Amino acid sequence: MTIRPIKPEETYPLRHDVLWPDKPVEYVMLDNDADGYHFGAFQETRLLAVISLFVRDGTARFRKFATRPDSQRQGIGTRLLNQVIEEARRLGAHTLWCDARLSAAAFYQRFGMKPEGEVFYKGEIPCSKYVLLLNNQPTV
Repeated sequence: MTIRPIKPEETYPLRHDVLWPDKPVEYVMLDNDADGYHFGAFQETRLLAVISLFVRDGTARFRKFATRPDSQRQGIGTRLLNQVIEEARRLGAHTLWCDARLSAAAFYQRFGMKPEGEVFYKGEIPCSKYVLLLNNQPTV
């Protein structure tokens, strides 16, 4: 498996299929996609997972993290998130955060991310903000 930068539009099909298949594809397009760093995990030419990173004023946020269902629980998401954590550090961020579905909370907690604030809903999906302070903590 390889991880490499990709264009925002390369993320859209996987974002749509995995995260919001019942919405129009435009729903997964972000206004600031052009300002982000987008990464894809590939097995040869097959795109297995995507994640998008946005950094501003020392704070980094990742969004639209999606892994094909048939590729989940194989360490692909772990490798991809580790790469994004390192990229956020490289870009000078001191904090990394995301809005996480509660069904994925244990995954983010493995990286040392902690919930912050109240549970909220995106549609019917319960979510929480998860935050990681980026000092010299090792990745998992």
